[in-house]
Amino acid sequence: MSLFVINRYLGDEEDSSEDRSKVLLEKLHQQAKERQLQIQKEQQRVNLIPKGQQSVKLTPKSSHIVAEREPSADSTPGKNEKEIERPRKNKKRKKKQDKDETVELERPHDEKREEEVQCTEQVKRKKVCRKDLQEESLQKQKEENLTQSEKSMKENSTTKANIDSVDHSHILLGDFEIKTVEKVQPVLPEWLSHPNLVQRDINQNLVPIQEVPGLCPEILKTLEANNVKTFFPVQAEVIPAILESCSHGFLLGRGGYRPSDICVSAPTGSGKTLAFVVPIVQTLMDRVVCEVRALVLLPTKELAQQVCKVFNIYVTSTRLKVVLLAGQKSFTREQESLVQKKSSGFCSLGDILVSTPGRLVDHIQRTEGFNLRHLRFLVIDEADRMIDNKFQDWLHHVTKAVYQVKPGAPRMLFARKEPGIVTAASYSQCQTPLQKLLFSATLTKNPEILQPLDLYQPRLFTSTHNVLSAGLEETSNIGNCSLPDGLTHYYIPCNLNSKPLILLHLLLSLRFTRVLCFTNTREACHRLFLLLQSFGDISVAEFSSRLSAGERKKALKLFEQGKLQL
Repeated sequence: MSLFVINRYLGDEEDSSEDRSKVLLEKLHQQAKERQLQIQKEQQRVNLIPKGQQSVKLTPKSSHIVAEREPSADSTPGKNEKEIERPRKNKKRKKKQDKDETVELERPHDEKREEEVQCTEQVKRKKVCRKDLQEESLQKQKEENLTQSEKSMKENSTTKANIDSVDHSHILLGDFEIKTVEKVQPVLPEWLSHPNLVQRDINQNLVPIQEVPGLCPEILKTLEANNVKTFFPVQAEVIPAILESCSHGFLLGRGGYRPSDICVSAPTGSGKTLAFVVPIVQTLMDRVVCEVRALVLLPTKELAQQVCKVFNIYVTSTRLKVVLLAGQKSFTREQESLVQKKSSGFCSLGDILVSTPGRLVDHIQRTEGFNLRHLRFLVIDEADRMIDNKFQDWLHHVTKAVYQVKPGAPRMLFARKEPGIVTAASYSQCQTPLQKLLFSATLTKNPEILQPLDLYQPRLFTSTHNVLSAGLEETSNIGNCSLPDGLTHYYIPCNLNSKPLILLHLLLSLRFTRVLCFTNTREACHRLFLLLQSFGDISVAEFSSRLSAGERKKALKLFEQGKLQL
């Protein structure tokens, strides 16, 4: 037999199980003692009555002992009255004794109840006392924690001062020091952390075109014919780097390997357009079959027109053809200038494509016979805007068209395969490389943003600004962009609602002329145009995609002639 003690949960009490077990044990001892007393009294009563004459019966309710006389064998029905009266007297005495015994037996029951009531009251008092003690202890703990936190702050400050004063060349083994957690600094790739620095001062760092290595005589003549006698620093660094990757022709990279991609971050007006126009024209000028080998992508129609004009200037002395896909013509006319159908199949009519992303995707999906399987140069101008989410879909379509292989088509000598794991077998077959050229004034240094472009061993050329102070030459950039020399930079902190008023103050009070004001959306441009036009006394024109190509040309001409103030 085993005894199990079950403890109930009575709240947040301390050492309540031990008190309850003690109370239960005391009750059990008292009940055992009372049972022993009852058994002893019952045995004494039984001993007083003769064995053969009485039988003892215990009633469970009142616990009275009733003794009945049994008829003996010697007794006869005819006896004296004295003998009959004796048992009556005995009965009266027995009743008195039974009453006394019942009183004695009922007393312990009352005592038990009183003891139980006292025990419950004591338990309640203990609970109240314990709660009060717990509250006091919690308050003490809070006060101690506050004092400890203040002490720890003081100790940390003293330890920091000690750590700064300790000579770190000698380290004590086993000594404990509280060290501050250092912030995790981003680790950039090698090509981003150590770029090729380019001088930004275009007035003092001009390079004659004859001193730039790799230029052929035909390109030098066209440059001189267009009054280009010197190169800007960006052009002098980037043009030889691109020509070096094409030293064995456009079908093969240097030594038969894939050339490195090139990224250029330089301010507006530093000559980035000519930096990729000259090497592309020189590399493709000896081509035999007309195929799309250079693709230049720009975010807007106006920039595409400007780049197309520069290409047409330097292509005049060659057989290369430049095609503009910017939505200025109808879609069918652009298809006719892009692809021609013959009896043997479709043939390309352009070597260099200058396009916007949306128009290019339309032609990839809808123009029959148009392909980019021979593409050698992919130029992404204004790369910071082209990588934006709005233009992110074009990259998927371009890469799919570059590595597309039609089923049943004859196998080309320099067939291109989608890049994968570099193995000996993958380099055993020669293929036309695809080189990516990125140009931007605010090129990001976040590798996660550049990752979708899948650049191959890229090289970064970035412009710097020389600051001579105390005989030291330093480089500095303003934020993520570098400003061209001759451009003074001011900023006015203001609320959104006060911007038009500040613009009016600049135009009317300070007499600013020929002002270009940029907005983030065409709706904001149109709203500002209407507001300033209604104000009066200012010659204002709108320039956005809401207008047609003819209206935009007219606005630009008026602005160049000085007839427009804003």
